[in-house]
This record gives sequence, C-alpha cells and structure tokens, in this order.
Amino acid sequence: MNKQDFLARLREGLSGLPQDDLKERLTFYDEMIDDRMEDGLSEEAALAEIGPVEEVVSQIVAEIPFTKLVKEKMKPKQRLQAWEIVLLILGFPVWFPLLIAFFAIFLSVYIVIWTVIISLWAVEVSFIAGSLGGIAGGVLSIFKGNGLKGLIMISAGIVLAGLAIFLFFGCRAATKGAVILTKKIALGIKVLFIGKESAR
Repeated sequence: MNKQDFLARLREGLSGLPQDDLKERLTFYDEMIDDRMEDGLSEEAALAEIGPVEEVVSQIVAEIPFTKLVKEKMKPKQRLQAWEIVLLILGFPVWFPLLIAFFAIFLSVYIVIWTVIISLWAVEVSFIAGSLGGIAGGVLSIFKGNGLKGLIMISAGIVLAGLAIFLFFGCRAATKGAVILTKKIALGIKVLFIGKESAR
C-alpha cells in the first residue's frame, strides 16, 4: 500500500465525519507520512509505523465526541420528498414503538450487567468486613478466655479473607470487561452514525 491508497481508504472510512474534521484528519496523516519519509523511512515503513487503516479509523472515531456526530447527522442534507413524509407519518405507529422497545431492551440488558457487577463488589466488601470482624472478634474472644470460640471465629475470618482475595480478581475482571463493552458499544454507535452518513 502506498500513501495515496492509505489516504483514500482513510477518506472512505471517515466519510461520515463532518467535512472539516475529515479534511483535518487527512491533512494530519498526509503530513505525518511525509515527515517520516523526510526522516529517512521508506513509504512502506512510514505507513507500517502508523498502523492499519482500520485501527486508525477506529481511533479517530473513538476521539470524536458523540454529540458532534449526532449534530452533523441531524443537519438536513436534502429536503424530504412528499412521499417520504407520508411514509414516515403512516409508519409512525409501527416504527416508533419498535424503536422504543429496542432501546428499552438494550438499556435493560446494560443496566443488568452493571447491577451484577455492583452486587459482586457488594459481596466483596461484605467478605472483607466479615473477615476483619471474624479475626478481630476471635482475638477478643481468646483474650476473654474463650479459646475455642476465638479459634473458630479467626478460622472463619481467614476463610472469608481468602474468598475476598479470590473474588477481588473476578470483580476487577468483570468491571474491566464492562468498561471495555461500554467503549465498544459507544464506538459501534459512532461507526453506525458514520456508516449511515457515508451511505447517503
């Protein structure tokens, strides 16, 4: 792939962006490639350092604020024809409830995922509190002369501490996965907006 191919594919991947942003990004990468070539790299090596076009497009889309994409999408590109307006009005009782239902289901699933994660962290906190309470209560019982009860409480506290350590890694992985999922959903929605824009 040469520079022109890279820029052409980049233009195609970003075609749904506002025109000012598109020109700015294309100019930026054009100059970046030229700078690397002036530093002694070949065209292929300069492009290899930048990375695949798909990754560059994903990175750029992730950086663009969602509100900017929505604002650009809402700008009327052309006036609707009379028949298009009639179809929108007649189809409203069908497409609007379906749209609401889709977003309600999507939002419900997303909320359930985060509710499970919050519940896991709540269990983690209860294990930590139970562990500290069990060990402290066991030591106190031993000092009061009730050795067997104290040993049982300390043992239970140690078991809870082990469970807390084990659960911590699960909670952390689940939280990280949910954050990655959130970022991918946001990126997917942005790409959907850009894709619809470029299809016009």
